[in-house]
Amino acid sequence: MSLGTPRLSALVVARNEAARLPACLDSLAAADELVVVLDRSGDASAKIARQHGARLLEGAWELEGARRNAGIAACTGDWILEVDADERVPPALWAAIRQVIAASPHGFHRVRIDNYVGERLILHGWGGSFGTTLKPVLFRRGAKHWRAQRVHPGLDWTGTEGERITLAGIRHEVDRDISDMLRRLDRYSSAKATDLLAAGRIGSLPDNLRRCVSRFLKCYFGRRGWKEGGWGLLIALCAGLFPLLAHLKARLEPERHRPSGPVA
Repeated sequence: MSLGTPRLSALVVARNEAARLPACLDSLAAADELVVVLDRSGDASAKIARQHGARLLEGAWELEGARRNAGIAACTGDWILEVDADERVPPALWAAIRQVIAASPHGFHRVRIDNYVGERLILHGWGGSFGTTLKPVLFRRGAKHWRAQRVHPGLDWTGTEGERITLAGIRHEVDRDISDMLRRLDRYSSAKATDLLAAGRIGSLPDNLRRCVSRFLKCYFGRRGWKEGGWGLLIALCAGLFPLLAHLKARLEPERHRPSGPVA
């Protein structure tokens, strides 16, 4: 543990996010260091990152876990705040983060996530690998390691979990509209199908049907998606369909989703 005030690195991992990256990086100005990882980006993202004074790491990574680990390794702060290009960190959250890391003996902390579809804040129903209202994005350097997967990779931790930061939250502009939500479901399920094929474990149709139903019920009732009306229904449906679609893509269209060549 460092003596004095802990240094905080802000890490952003992105691909072709020139439209959303400026607002994200503006919201991270309070960090002591800014690190941006660009994965196969061909737009103006690199120029934007340099204009914001970021340490820039460019490359090509097949696995989400690998590119995020590369970004973590590039950070030099005592603590790291890992956000995505579609997220914004408000000033009130910075104050809470600084207060926590000044005294925390723990390895990581979960931070509240405020999810927006367009300009609508949706508080309830997120889950089932399709959204969350808490993420472990604040962690001590060396405490977090992503596993080798393409979508929603697992995490390995060193150290204990500290108190959750919930007085303010990260603004997550998760989807622009319903069509954007459905496109995300398509991307996620395709990436998951590739992970299933790479692991050689695509599961069975009955098991994935049960997962579809259980995830829908958990999001709609357990996570109170019903309070959001039709939006909660849509989120619960997407959360339920995610594993089922991934299974069906892997089983019915393996030639389209099978991984090819070495991965970085």
